[in-house]
Amino acid sequence: MDITTRLEFAAAPPEVYAMLTDAQYLDEVCRATESSSYDVDVAGSTTRTTRSFPAPEAVARFVGGTLTVTEQTAWGEATADGARSGDLEMTVQGQPVSMRGRLALAPGGPGTVVELTGALKVAIPLLGKKLEQSSAPAVLAGFEKQQEVGSRWLSR
Repeated sequence: MDITTRLEFAAAPPEVYAMLTDAQYLDEVCRATESSSYDVDVAGSTTRTTRSFPAPEAVARFVGGTLTVTEQTAWGEATADGARSGDLEMTVQGQPVSMRGRLALAPGGPGTVVELTGALKVAIPLLGKKLEQSSAPAVLAGFEKQQEVGSRWLSR
């Protein structure tokens, strides 16, 4: 299932990139998503978060009560205007669920726009498409939290 979303931040691309690769920002995002436990790792231009939280009701009967999601983004080099792209990979521990996508960070909107395009895949015969459709809102909600936390972060 194709996933697309757009975040807008009131800051220049270098400042938004610095935020997106800041361990304290990622820690705040993990707390905002109501993770029961989480881990954050930043190594240069690669970020990795692992979060555990209650499974959405629509998928809990298939995956159990808790989901552990690992999200990794590897950012490329900046262009002259501060734009850059990143490869995103999201997996759910012990489940046939994954998402691969591309992030594009560029000048736009109130300062910087971050666009996600990706493909959510649930590799379960017959049920995969239905589970993808029911999981997509949770994936998008996670990115909306990044917008919410990021806007607060940049206003400080």
